[in-house]
Amino acid sequence: MVRSTGYTVTVKETETVAAASPVGEHRLPLSNLDLLLPALDVGVFFCYKKPKGKHCRSLASMVWSLKASLAETIETYYPFAGEVVANSAGEPELLCNNRGVDFDVAQADVELRSLRLCDPSESVEGKLVPHKKGGVLCVQVTELKCGSLVLACAFDHRVADACSTNMFLVAWSELSTSKPLSCLPTFRRSLLFPRSPLRVDRSFDRLYVPFSSLPPPEPDHSEEAINRIYYIAAADIDRMQSSTKGRTKIEAFTAYLWRALAKTAAPGDNWCRMGIVVDGRARLRDTAMSSYFGNVLSIPYGTLRVDELLRMEVAEVAEVVHSWLQREATEEHFRGLVDWVEVHRPEPAVARVYSKEGGPACVISSGREFPVAEVQFGWGKAAFGSYHFPWGGSTGYVMPMPSATADGDWVVYVYLLKKVAEVLEAEQPPVFRTLTSDYYLP
Repeated sequence: MVRSTGYTVTVKETETVAAASPVGEHRLPLSNLDLLLPALDVGVFFCYKKPKGKHCRSLASMVWSLKASLAETIETYYPFAGEVVANSAGEPELLCNNRGVDFDVAQADVELRSLRLCDPSESVEGKLVPHKKGGVLCVQVTELKCGSLVLACAFDHRVADACSTNMFLVAWSELSTSKPLSCLPTFRRSLLFPRSPLRVDRSFDRLYVPFSSLPPPEPDHSEEAINRIYYIAAADIDRMQSSTKGRTKIEAFTAYLWRALAKTAAPGDNWCRMGIVVDGRARLRDTAMSSYFGNVLSIPYGTLRVDELLRMEVAEVAEVVHSWLQREATEEHFRGLVDWVEVHRPEPAVARVYSKEGGPACVISSGREFPVAEVQFGWGKAAFGSYHFPWGGSTGYVMPMPSATADGDWVVYVYLLKKVAEVLEAEQPPVFRTLTSDYYLP
């Protein structure tokens, strides 16, 4: 039983769902890009209103359907049914042994309308999104007092990025409704093999750093980090973009957030860093990359002086974002990053923007392909959905996703220092708007 401010979640059933027809047990190496990810779990959840009319189903029927289709889905997406183990060099790799997916069924004495999803630390963390106890993936289905349903997963980020998880979620919903799979994943690690001979550009030393070369930790000033979920109206996104003279929505959004971040710099913080997670699938010229399962991510970032940022217009900042983003979002960048990791193996490395090097820093993630409208299991579309990643570091994390409610709106999950969230909430005209149940349950 999990107690929380305002409501209680009680786990009623616990089962491990395995593939009925598993692949033979084998080890699947992680790619060099997987090896850039530390052992962190990522959550994702979907809220469904109580089924009515033609969608009306009992909880038992819905749970049975979810389990049966999950068992079928992990026949194809078998890494999610395995375990992460160490190889002879001490590096993580996948043991594809059909361990299975831990699956909990729970009840919560709260209605969907009463959930304060704007504060996921209170309403979601450890209650609706489960903590993974083993394996690669775990699932929790929670029935709310009003008959609504919350479906949540947590997965090991070393095994899959958001794109891979989105493919899995869509496949699960397709098999649940007896549809053919629209995409078959590929696990061909050769797509991300290093080149021979290696071609290592030392510019990657600015973007990534081996653990042994990390700067010593700075004093802990115990600044409070918080989780929030906001929404941004389509009109505000368009207004932001129109002010940046033809730059993309994400470049305009990054520029806006970078300037806001600079306003929170402490005395002595001279620099402010902003990064963007870039998916390399479209940059790597192989048709199989579009369905590649794993991590194909890089995190280029820019650094500007705080005083300079505060003097610049959003349009000027967007030009800076565009310049470093375009320079790094290429096939050569991703091939070079694979080679750079190869040179440093088996020592792990991490994106330097996450290191504590002084001054505020934030990363904008790649959630704009979140399939919130597509993940349907036979009882209607989700009323709300979001990723959930309270990773615990000092660098902020912001993930814009499409809204389930309004075309063109964004739902934005943030993990930020409290003072940064307060600046965003106070900006005029408002952009980061408070999420209430009236937004997703009109």
